[in-house]
Amino acid sequence: MAHQGKKDREDADTSEYVLRLFITGSTPNSIRAVSNIRQICETYLKGRYSLEIIDVYQEPALAQQEQIIALPLLIKKLPLPQRKLIGDLSESDKILKILDVI
Repeated sequence: MAHQGKKDREDADTSEYVLRLFITGSTPNSIRAVSNIRQICETYLKGRYSLEIIDVYQEPALAQQEQIIALPLLIKKLPLPQRKLIGDLSESDKILKILDVI
């Protein structure tokens, strides 16, 4: 297992996160996903993230461009590597690990 050095951790602590959340209208899962990711971002990434919420009904071309197969879907564009998470984003510990926040 690779050891993350102090410099790497500092870089991770100051990285700008670029997130896109694809949803389907006002379904219960979509509403939960929006609420959960906003809470995670405000708690752990305050001041260093951008979150774009995309309703696939309103912007089907963007959904097609990202080759979306399930919704809600969160895509972490930056910092690399890009990651995709499907679901209502209710498991915050799991999401923080996948996003490389903790």
